[in-house]
Amino acid sequence: MLRPFLRAKIHRARVTRADPDYVGSISIDTDLLAAADLLPLEQVDVYNLTRGTRFTTYCIAGAAGSGEIGVNGAAAHLAKTGDLVIIAAYCELDREEIPGHRARVVLVQGRNAIAEVRVQSPFDLPG
Repeated sequence: MLRPFLRAKIHRARVTRADPDYVGSISIDTDLLAAADLLPLEQVDVYNLTRGTRFTTYCIAGAAGSGEIGVNGAAAHLAKTGDLVIIAAYCELDREEIPGHRARVVLVQGRNAIAEVRVQSPFDLPG
C-alpha cells in the first residue's frame, strides 16, 4: 500500500504576477525551485492563504534571483498579485520508504527570498 507524503513545500510566498492570458502553470524563481527540489513540469498544489482558493498545476522556471511567483492561465483567476500562497508537491511511499523520507520546506521572506530551508521527517516531533 502506498501512502501520500509531503515531498516539497515553498511556504508563504507572495504572488508577483497573475496572467490569465499565459498558457497555464506557475512560474517559480529557479532558486526557489532548486531549494525545494522541484523541477519544471512537476505537478504542484497551490494553496492561497489570502483567498482560500486551491488549485493544481505544474512548475515552470522563472528567472533566478527574481523572487517570481507567477500564476498563469485559468489559475490566475484564483490568485492575484500580493496574495500569500503555499506551493506543495507530494510523493507516494511504501512502508519501507517512510523511515528514510525527508521533505524539503522552504520558508521565504521579503520579496520571496529564501529565509530558511528545513528538512523534515515524518517522525520529527513538534517542539
